[in-house]
Amino acid sequence: MTITISIAADHLQNLDLSPIQRAIEPLLASGIAAAEQQVQLTIDLPRDPTDPRELSEIPEVRLWFLRADAVYPWLPFVLDWKAGELGRYAAMLVPHQFHPTDGIQFNPEALELFVMGKIFVLANWLKTQGIGTRSRLQGMAQMLGYDLDESFFDLLDLS
Repeated sequence: MTITISIAADHLQNLDLSPIQRAIEPLLASGIAAAEQQVQLTIDLPRDPTDPRELSEIPEVRLWFLRADAVYPWLPFVLDWKAGELGRYAAMLVPHQFHPTDGIQFNPEALELFVMGKIFVLANWLKTQGIGTRSRLQGMAQMLGYDLDESFFDLLDLS
């Protein structure tokens, strides 16, 4: 069951999180585990056809994602990783450069801080939701190019 959340230009301009709130709040009430990796975000931002920027290079888009991340720091849990949503989400929040042939090249230190920050946030949040954490967090880290040692999870006391 894919859940698509449409974000229009006026949402971006006004830092309006209502589209995400309307989709996420009922999921929280009914059990968020059912929405794991089910959410896709579509961004409808009219642009000049000659504008070469990727969405992650547009300040209004990045600012909206920063706000969404502040309000819903566990959002990566519900994003559709297979559809590339986790990578796109990271691109909105982590400094990077875009190369036409090589694609996104993240600042390595910034990506490492982002991944570890999300691991800590999600570890606590998943525990409060009664959702197993270790394999999910390892999978998320791997999607972003990191292998986390089992001993790291022992430090967090995760099962």
